[in-house]
Amino acid sequence: MSIHAALYHRTTYEFDREISLFPHIVRLKPAPHSRTPIRAYSLRIEPETHFINWQQDPFGNYLARLVFPEKTKKLEIVVDLVADMTTINPFDFFLEEAAEKFPFAYEPALLAELAPYLVRSDPAPGLDELAAELRPSEPIPTIDFLVSVNQRINGLVDYRIRMEPGVQTCDETLSTRSGSCRDSAFLLVQLFRAMGLAARFVSGYLVQLVPDEKPLEGPEGPKEDFTDLHAWTEVYLPGAGWVGLDATSGLFAGEGHIPLACTPEPSSAAPVTGSVEPCETRFDFANVVTRVHEEPRVTKPYTEEEWTVIESLGHAVDRRLLKGDVRLTMGGEPTFVSIDDMDGDEWNTTADGEAKRTRAIDLTWRLRDAFAPGGVIWFGEGKWYPGEPVPRWAYGVFWRKDGYPMWRSAATLADPSKPGPYGHEEPGLLARGIAEALGILQDCVLPALEDVEYYRWRASTLPHFETVTEAEEDDSLERRTLAALEKRGLDVPSGFVLPLYHRKTTQRWTGVRWQLKRGDLFLIPGSSAMGFRLPLDSIRKATKEDLLEERHPLKDAFPDLDPDPLRPYDAPAPDSGNDDNADDKGWVPRTALSVETREGRLHVFLPPTGTLEPYLELLAAVELAATRANLKVVVEGYEAPHDPRIERLKVTPDPGVIEVNIHPSASWDELVSRTTTLYEQARLARLGAEKFMLDGRHTGTGGGNHVVIGGRTPADSPFLRRPDLLASLVAYWQNHPGLSYLFSGLFIGPTSQAPRVDETRDDRLFELDIALAALRRKVDPPWMVDRIMRHLLTDLTGNTHRAEFCIDKLASPDSASGSLGLLELRAFEMPPHLRMSLVQSLLVRSLILLFWEKPYRHSSVRWGTGLHDRFMLPHYVWEDVVDVCEDLQAGGIAFESGWPRPFLEFRFPKYGAVHHHGVDLELRAALEPWHVLGEESTSQGTARFVDSSLERLQVRVSGLVEGRHAILCNGHRIPLNPAGANGEWVGGVRFKAWDPPSALHPMVGAQSPLVFDIVDTFNRRSLGGCVYHVSHPGGRSYETFPVNAREAESRRVSRFWNEGHSAGVIEAGAVGPGRPLPAATVRFEGSAGGAEVLVVPPETMSYEFPKTLDLRRPSHLQVDEME
Repeated sequence: MSIHAALYHRTTYEFDREISLFPHIVRLKPAPHSRTPIRAYSLRIEPETHFINWQQDPFGNYLARLVFPEKTKKLEIVVDLVADMTTINPFDFFLEEAAEKFPFAYEPALLAELAPYLVRSDPAPGLDELAAELRPSEPIPTIDFLVSVNQRINGLVDYRIRMEPGVQTCDETLSTRSGSCRDSAFLLVQLFRAMGLAARFVSGYLVQLVPDEKPLEGPEGPKEDFTDLHAWTEVYLPGAGWVGLDATSGLFAGEGHIPLACTPEPSSAAPVTGSVEPCETRFDFANVVTRVHEEPRVTKPYTEEEWTVIESLGHAVDRRLLKGDVRLTMGGEPTFVSIDDMDGDEWNTTADGEAKRTRAIDLTWRLRDAFAPGGVIWFGEGKWYPGEPVPRWAYGVFWRKDGYPMWRSAATLADPSKPGPYGHEEPGLLARGIAEALGILQDCVLPALEDVEYYRWRASTLPHFETVTEAEEDDSLERRTLAALEKRGLDVPSGFVLPLYHRKTTQRWTGVRWQLKRGDLFLIPGSSAMGFRLPLDSIRKATKEDLLEERHPLKDAFPDLDPDPLRPYDAPAPDSGNDDNADDKGWVPRTALSVETREGRLHVFLPPTGTLEPYLELLAAVELAATRANLKVVVEGYEAPHDPRIERLKVTPDPGVIEVNIHPSASWDELVSRTTTLYEQARLARLGAEKFMLDGRHTGTGGGNHVVIGGRTPADSPFLRRPDLLASLVAYWQNHPGLSYLFSGLFIGPTSQAPRVDETRDDRLFELDIALAALRRKVDPPWMVDRIMRHLLTDLTGNTHRAEFCIDKLASPDSASGSLGLLELRAFEMPPHLRMSLVQSLLVRSLILLFWEKPYRHSSVRWGTGLHDRFMLPHYVWEDVVDVCEDLQAGGIAFESGWPRPFLEFRFPKYGAVHHHGVDLELRAALEPWHVLGEESTSQGTARFVDSSLERLQVRVSGLVEGRHAILCNGHRIPLNPAGANGEWVGGVRFKAWDPPSALHPMVGAQSPLVFDIVDTFNRRSLGGCVYHVSHPGGRSYETFPVNAREAESRRVSRFWNEGHSAGVIEAGAVGPGRPLPAATVRFEGSAGGAEVLVVPPETMSYEFPKTLDLRRPSHLQVDEME
């Protein structure tokens, strides 16, 4: 997002008397080739009595020649300019094939033109030695060579301020190893010339702005905004032209380098030259840079003043929520990606990856230290999705709400990302220690062996030339497991098992001796955790008695927990704590605790428990045994049961992202603190919330930022105490599509991850109105809320999880985990800045307060196809969101309409704008509900692709005269609609951006670039226009994603040209921009003078999408031709 910086530069010479000033030359106007756009420029000279003549020197630089007819005591030169600090990618250039590697030679004609820039004006011996050292022995990429030379000079010369005029000789700079910026620049110029490259000296302004975020490593940049005169070097590269290198910083020249004069020698680039009578002179100067305009941007969405007001509103909303006894809590499921690897599969498409696991473990430890110093870290199994070979992993942190530790010492917890020192004896030692802590006899502990018979058979099936103990990395998991076991020895126990169960009569864990037909306990073959490979069917068949008894969150009581879970074990059990059989019927439990070594780490697999107290007892016993034996353990297996007496957060994988299920916050201050901590700890774990497409567009992380709303306990949930609140939210979101699309990801529509309730079946709204009416009446019992809404809040396939409003955890009577009183809003994309996330949450909190105090009772709106026409354009989305803000303000909640603005810039970035003859035209990104294509056969099976080749953008015009001006895109008239203010119009353009192998309408080719014309129908000419390119206009094919927002912005900017229009006569007809248009086509005709005549008859208006021009849609003439 653009920053406009005002640069003020004053140079003052005060003389001891009135003297005559001879003619002066001032080189303080940005050069014509400055890539930094200059929005305003002013040069003021004192004395006011002077003559000024602007001219250009032989090298094209601007210079002002000043003549002073009268004597004066003061000469003052003041420059004031405004620069647009839009990011410039200094590497955005091409090289001729012959110049792609250095050394290369200039063509003879070019060599003659560059002659002044090849003259060695300072042939220092030391320079020749340095050139010989840096000259590569064999050809290397030219860019790599330039980077290395620039950084070498940067490391060689220490920067110092030097007030003496002129530049040092190269030998002086090399011998002292110090110099000013102009000394380093001159040295680099002469060095390049010594190696046969044309180079020139540049004098200009350097503008450095304080970065919005400090980097994790490397220089932090300036502590305050800064500007000064500066000098750097430009080298000429065939195909790229002049490329700037700043030896003072070791970087290439970017948007902060504003050239004033570029010349072969420094003497011709001096900012001011001239002479005066002999006198005493006092010299003074000032350089000040001020930010005069800042558009909201993802790295700094709000000013500190705005954030103070936002926090004040958050507290005000809290007070009203407390007064209304809402008992609201808010959690969420933010997602993060790597800040170092934008291109890896695990950060784009796949759910798992080695680096992702490492980052997730690091983040889990950091969150445990930040939120739950007394918590336990659990590493277990997550969800198992169709098509994936194994379940995903999940890492969790559990801690008690009463303040007592769940795990006392983090020193006994091992890091599963690092190998450990343990062998095959420690599992038995730890298992017996756990049994001792629980009062269970040692002989209940069983060694667990691998199935020798199976692995001997498996070894016999190998080809005769293969050795059992050897396996390649690309072999199957089973083959690699076989090799590892053969090396270890099949007779060595893989671990130890402690069969046990929690006995109802004694309320403590009881040991069991398993009787096995084969005598020893042989594990099921595989490489999973040992707890998943127990031969439970060899114990007995599963029965209904194995079902765990759970406490129901809405029905059962939850007494206070004992600070010491092992207190009941201080006294011996009435039956010594061990049973051969659990009761007189011979029933034997199938639960067991397992201990094994994997990669030198001790893993403890916990069995499932229906209630929390037995789980805490096991944890305490494991920690006690580990502490006594001085061991570190990894806790895995089944996670702690859902219970309102403990808190939890989880870190899990999703395709391309790491998801954090953050624990709920009961107040605004808690929400701010926890969100801030989460983002900070994620960044320290080298995870971020920014992700981009190849063309520079923001995508969010792609994993969403789901908002989870409920109460401290399920019984406190505002949606179960007041079901009409759920009805209000669902109805209000349906009435305001802007809430769905401003905060959404790129993939929207009926087949997305979170479709709106009216994006599924056409008759869904009829049924929804009936259901909402039921919610507005008294609903009892609470689970009836689930039954009323479950079948309506789904996607097209009936999936209740993939819906904008997900009630899977609200009040399902089917399970305790489905009755947590939680509502999940799933349509929120992950915002790139924590304050944007907090504003999202504040908006939701404000709407809940509004509807708690005054329920929303309006019926559904039948948007029809207008939903994917009107509300795909940012103008209508923004209008709708402003209406939402006004509703809040009418309810006494001072939510300012400007606060969602950063989301508009994030989701609908501005591509560019032009101004021609009083008409302003702006292009901005719009949304497109991509189609899911039919099933196709691929090498990996049946697949369904998404047609992402279809794109849409918004055209906004102001200053347009109805009846005279028309806006064309690729020769087609854009249907414009009034935007509210007089002379302002808005419309959409839909087009096929590229040609994928599978897409809708394969006979329609790519329709880019898009040429926009502002047509004066009276004069039959284009007043001007612009060009939007889908990809780099120079043909650059990016192979990697942008590494940060600055590179992403530079890619977006490079695709917009603020010039380019249709040439010749344009016959567009005097048709107003908002009137219905009959059908026609675009055609070119020749005229008598040879000029082209572009005939643009009126277009056919689409009744389904009247606000959008679809370039794929054929005209009547084209239809006739196809028929």
